[in-house]
Amino acid sequence: MAPPAKGAPGPMTGLKFLPEEARVRAQDRKANKQEKIKVEKGGHTAWTDVFELSTLLREGNTKWEDLNLDDVDVRLKWAGLFHRSKRTPTKFMMRIKLPNGVMNGEQLRYAAEAIAPYGADGCADITTRAGIQLRGISLEDAGPICEQLIAKNMSSFQTGMDSIRNLTGSPIAGVDPHELIDTVPILFAMNDMLHNKGLGREDMANLPRKLNICISASRDDFPHTHINDVGFEAVKDHATGEVKFNVMVGGYFSIKRNVMSIPLNCSVSQEQLLPFTEALLFVFRDYGPRGDRQQTRLMWLIEALGVERTKELIGQYMGGITLNAAIEEHHATPWPRRDILGVHAQKQAGHSWVGACVPAGRMHAADFVDVADVAEKYGDGTVRLTCDQDIIFTNVLNENIEAMLAEPLFQRFQVNPGNLVRGMVSCTGNQFCGFGMAETKGKSVKVLEQLEAELDIPSLVRIHFTGCPNSCGQAQVGDIGLMGAPAKMNGKATEGFKIMVGGSIGENPTLATDFAVGIPASDEYLVPELRKILIEKFGASVKQVKAAAAEKFVEWTPVWAPVQELAPIMYKF
Repeated sequence: MAPPAKGAPGPMTGLKFLPEEARVRAQDRKANKQEKIKVEKGGHTAWTDVFELSTLLREGNTKWEDLNLDDVDVRLKWAGLFHRSKRTPTKFMMRIKLPNGVMNGEQLRYAAEAIAPYGADGCADITTRAGIQLRGISLEDAGPICEQLIAKNMSSFQTGMDSIRNLTGSPIAGVDPHELIDTVPILFAMNDMLHNKGLGREDMANLPRKLNICISASRDDFPHTHINDVGFEAVKDHATGEVKFNVMVGGYFSIKRNVMSIPLNCSVSQEQLLPFTEALLFVFRDYGPRGDRQQTRLMWLIEALGVERTKELIGQYMGGITLNAAIEEHHATPWPRRDILGVHAQKQAGHSWVGACVPAGRMHAADFVDVADVAEKYGDGTVRLTCDQDIIFTNVLNENIEAMLAEPLFQRFQVNPGNLVRGMVSCTGNQFCGFGMAETKGKSVKVLEQLEAELDIPSLVRIHFTGCPNSCGQAQVGDIGLMGAPAKMNGKATEGFKIMVGGSIGENPTLATDFAVGIPASDEYLVPELRKILIEKFGASVKQVKAAAAEKFVEWTPVWAPVQELAPIMYKF
């Protein structure tokens, strides 16, 4: 690692660990607003501020109106707290790191405990990075919640702003008959290294922009290496039989640019994986651009330096090594990406994993408790969250499958849902997110259930809903993608969607392309448009149903809400 420049600034500034040239870029008059905020006071200060502010508010020693807005709206994101001032003022979304999406019973129950006091605002979402976002959190409660998360081997620190996001891998790691390597222990070790075991790592706290990192263990590419800033693809070195990792870099979505990752033309061994990751991040930190915020993701640095110079710098930060060439792969037959919902045989004889669909990824306190109970009663006490916003139960004895599937939980989280609901992904939408141009969570479930009632759909169709061009719902990878956008209805501006078609995942992925724009979000416009696409492009056909059956969606209730919680949230999306 390159040492910081002599005469390093004081402990409060974000410049502390930057070399001189990076400091100059951070303080340049063309540096973006976030860089100026970090120069004044680094994001790492949020790891102590969150406890101090929480205590002051809780004890009545300060008022909300007296807080520093840069702390509340920007720096607290380094502690995983996102103020939702536009939708729920004084309330926060709290994002939690869960490497490889793994949660145990204690962690699940604490998630329930954390959101339970907040009523209808207290819910949670599985993210497209296989993490959890808790909603409705007050700053008064944030300090104690952060303490409990760390005590339970979770953390919200460095989940926001210019940090590394949740590390993703295979949701069936360790039980998959076709995996090359178990990603769970690797990602746990990487998470500990990058984030100081959840306490925050200051020399990683001032990257030019956020980074997404994943490890793919099979040809299915469950974590989507093609849209990660850094993707490690497990491959077998046929000369030695050793599992190594080809490196892909630069994939990301934004308002201004959507780009798939490119090969870095190198491979790393298992022993090199963590040092390589650390070195790459330091290269990004020290050389990355800090001007236009829309041009600061890793891809922009790689394009500026070139692949060969990027590799050379990483090798220097690893102690002066030369990185090995990428390992060539040749497959005689294609490998369709597997659908892992349902019951599937593990590589451990007599055991299966069970994949359950969580519609739109939305969960409530009672759901977390029920998931924990089922995991401990029938599985190994853990679950895996997926990038498709679903849940996997592992190590279930085959003789217990029938009893497990009879549990009430699986009436809400089905193991064999229809071919639209099982492929549904949704961002938060404008229910909570100020960027959202459309409502997505309730809309996605309602519309897709209606289409399933009207159509025979021969195979899985992955439909992604995202509320704005930031594309947290990853609309570009869906077979069909809907992105919140302006529209007009009866000559007046209204909530609407842009529709994209043709995204694919797994081997040889592609991004969807624009198909229709300005479609009003109202069901009378959106449902016919999607029906037409499904019939013309995905082989769907209209069911011959009685009118009475078609009417059952007139009074719709959100399928993800526990029965005891339906009343206060009915139609509140």
